[in-house]
Amino acid sequence: MVTNQITWRKSSRSQSGQTCVELSNTLRAVRDSKNVAGSPLAADGAALVRAVKLGRFDR
Repeated sequence: MVTNQITWRKSSRSQSGQTCVELSNTLRAVRDSKNVAGSPLAADGAALVRAVKLGRFDR
């Protein structure tokens, strides 16, 4: 029997106790790290990761 468990990863730049989102291992969902019991949001994680690597969210 194969199970597909979702695990969550928090940004390495996240500071403890601060606002943060977590990305699922499937790259298809994100959630608020302060509300892990809440509903995750569907996302195109691969596109998000590409955009981050390209610096599209840099200030």
